[in-house]
Amino acid sequence: MILVISEKSRDMADTSALTSENASSSVYNEVKEYYGKILKQSSDLKSNACVPSAKPIPAYVRKVLAEIHQDVVAKYYGCGLVVPECLEGCSVLDLGCGSGRDCYMLSQIVGEKGQVTGIDMTEDQLEVARKYVDYHVQRFGYKKPNMNFVQGYIEALVDAGLKEKSYDVIISNCVVNLSPDKLSVLREAYHVLKDGGELYFSDVYSDSRIPEDLKANKVLWGECISGALWWEDLIRLAEEVGFSKPRLVTAAIITVGNKELEKLLGDYKFVSATYRLFKLPKGSKKQACLAIYNGNITGAVESFEFDAQYNFKANEVMEVDGDVASILINSRFSEEFTCQPQGVKISGKCISKPKDVSINPFELVKQLGIAKVTGSTGGCCADPKSCC
Repeated sequence: MILVISEKSRDMADTSALTSENASSSVYNEVKEYYGKILKQSSDLKSNACVPSAKPIPAYVRKVLAEIHQDVVAKYYGCGLVVPECLEGCSVLDLGCGSGRDCYMLSQIVGEKGQVTGIDMTEDQLEVARKYVDYHVQRFGYKKPNMNFVQGYIEALVDAGLKEKSYDVIISNCVVNLSPDKLSVLREAYHVLKDGGELYFSDVYSDSRIPEDLKANKVLWGECISGALWWEDLIRLAEEVGFSKPRLVTAAIITVGNKELEKLLGDYKFVSATYRLFKLPKGSKKQACLAIYNGNITGAVESFEFDAQYNFKANEVMEVDGDVASILINSRFSEEFTCQPQGVKISGKCISKPKDVSINPFELVKQLGIAKVTGSTGGCCADPKSCC
């Protein structure tokens, strides 16, 4: 069959592509304006979309946060805490790093042998981040910086100069919702991650797809609300790109806290949720097994809460499904677990089972009894086997 495309059809396709490109360009410009010019500090936000983590902040993280310059913290607009475990010596990328708060936090955790890169499209935010590089190097007692900041788009990481298969971990804190092309964000993240690498990110999600008229509202978009993905679309897009099935870590309901914006939104509901997505080597087997956590991860000596379903107690045996087994065997966590085939008897140890929880973040909040969050903005490795 020969497909004939008329000149009119070509013109329509070209016009559609141009319209889409112009729309994306408009979103980028509006977000730059909002975060670079309109918002001067976190207290200028007009809603509660930027909320604290639903989980307690570990003591070692509180300690490193206290070392960050207050000017950097004041320009922080994240919606959760993105500190994945087992980061010593890792190469980490922060998507939409803004003023660099999370980069400076992670630069202490990965250590002087690790590396942290932040990428952001807003020069005003990057100016703040770059201004305090020398300050933090001296504060941390490093001989040279282990952090750097790149201006670019999270939908085009390779074009910004970031190399494919070069990062162990990618984090993002309340930024993906601001992108007009979320599929490209996930694709680019996948490209620059090493095999076994992880995308660990906190973001805002909706209980259904947001209509175009709300997406067009500059304030709703800038406040991380109308650009939120329907949580089911995240699952679909992640698997389409090639990531393992997203693992839901934690979630908290967002109350907008602005009557004018709430009136515009009607019955739409929102949640702040943290997910882990892994780039597993091609052909990785997914076979359920028995896993024993060795108890050596910094900040998680007694137990390691991998996600909402799996909380591994040190030296105890737990049944894990094929997806999680493949992650534990092929990621930077491989040296932290001893995995045995199902059916093997392990003397003197009882076998635990994972929690039966929903993959729907809104249902998870109900199941775990997490209270509504009213909002507050205050506040592995070169060799995967040697990360911890």
